[in-house]
Amino acid sequence: MLAYILRRLVWMVPSLVAVSFLAFFLIQLPPGDYVTTYVATLAASNEIVDQRTAQELRERFGLEQPFIVQYWKWITGILLRGDFGLSFEWQQPVSGLIWERMGLTLLLTSSTLAMTWAIALPIGVLSAVRQYSFVDYFFTFIAFLGLAIPGFLLALVLMYVAVVHFGQDVGGLFSEEYQTAPWSFAKFVDLLMHLWVPVVILAVNGTAGLVRVMRANMLDELHRPYVTTARAKGLSEIRLLIKYPVRLAINPLISTIGWMLPQLISGATIVAVVMSLPIAGPLLLQALLSQDMYLAGAFLLLMCTLTLVGMLLSDILLALVDPRIRYD
Repeated sequence: MLAYILRRLVWMVPSLVAVSFLAFFLIQLPPGDYVTTYVATLAASNEIVDQRTAQELRERFGLEQPFIVQYWKWITGILLRGDFGLSFEWQQPVSGLIWERMGLTLLLTSSTLAMTWAIALPIGVLSAVRQYSFVDYFFTFIAFLGLAIPGFLLALVLMYVAVVHFGQDVGGLFSEEYQTAPWSFAKFVDLLMHLWVPVVILAVNGTAGLVRVMRANMLDELHRPYVTTARAKGLSEIRLLIKYPVRLAINPLISTIGWMLPQLISGATIVAVVMSLPIAGPLLLQALLSQDMYLAGAFLLLMCTLTLVGMLLSDILLALVDPRIRYD
């Protein structure tokens, strides 16, 4: 296993180099550049920018240089100095902008993931064990309802409920007095008071889909010969379920870690925009819209890195959970 992990880590290096080149190339595919978008935004506000000023801005940002020169400066800055460049729109280092949002993003997504798995796994197991019972039909209906309701619509409904019935300030993750305040216990409590609304919204859709997947996997495993053999040996039902079918039924869920980690950045963007959440998704969307190539490129590179790391983690966990899987 150690040799396998080392091989995968070594292969990540050329993979990331190739991905970084492709990401930087795709960002520059749309016509124009950041200055073009900036000039168009000012024109919409009846502010005119002459061609000379626009040209000076392009020279200042290095947008007149050939693509390969821009990419080389960007990737060497990352590899040699850990410098992801300067955001055109924010006029701040990209690394500072990203890590400023990643803390809250990680807290929100990890809370959502924990809530999703804690609810979906037992419900999926129960629905499979009680197949075609009232419990199964009830949770199936709830799951389909959760899949059908758009996240932004549920966000609007829960925001209304939170304001009208709980008198809670919604929008963002902090009350107005704590938004720029230094971290303290009171600010942390205020964060928890605001966190439940987006966590519930994001968990609904994920829980609904996960329940269906877990139910289907469990139904496949419950009819296997090893389950009949375990029952014949007198193993209790609860111990049998946990030790054998559940352990194997979660394999497909573990395999999804590879795309779950990138969702730390790109997931829940629409809900985050509706609720004005200060996480990574809206910042990435704004960077793409404004063609802020260094900020957008850093986000895409980070997402690709998380994808590769997630795939490696899922392979390792599969080998630990399922004794049938071995890597030679």
